[in-house]
Amino acid sequence: AVASYASVAVAASAQSIVDTAMKTWGRLDILVCNAGILRDKAFNNMDMADYEFVNQVHHFGTTYCIKAAWPIMRKQQYGRIVVTTSGSGTVGNFGQANYGAAKMAVNGLINVLRFEGAKYNIRLNAISPSAYTRMTESLLPPDMAPWMKPELVSPMVAYLCSEECVQNGEIMAATAG
Repeated sequence: AVASYASVAVAASAQSIVDTAMKTWGRLDILVCNAGILRDKAFNNMDMADYEFVNQVHHFGTTYCIKAAWPIMRKQQYGRIVVTTSGSGTVGNFGQANYGAAKMAVNGLINVLRFEGAKYNIRLNAISPSAYTRMTESLLPPDMAPWMKPELVSPMVAYLCSEECVQNGEIMAATAG
């Protein structure tokens, strides 16, 4: 892996993230789209700028990164792409209209791209994680922290990134191991 501090919310920056990986390693086999932010408010009180920004990061940021990686993975006839979705999209959560809509857009994206990438051995799946993190600590009781460690989500992400993964277009829930 190689770190980049560019924003996925800007197409040229997302392209630079992929370019950095290619310059460093010469290949791009795995893309994990996990950038995220929250701007929670009841829809009635939500500023449309917050709605748009959350969608820009989650939906468009994921799309921009995949778009940058796609021709590389097609050419090499291999790729594993894991996007991050959320129960806030699939089942809903109060105050997260922007977040839930963006996460469902990501699901729709992989539902289509799984067909387009299949003949190039590109698999796309979504992880729907639940963990006690800085982003969720105000939403979950502190006594849940020992059971909902972020590192308990990682094994599913690692599997979805592996050559052994045959799933394509799936949403995998990962919580508490």
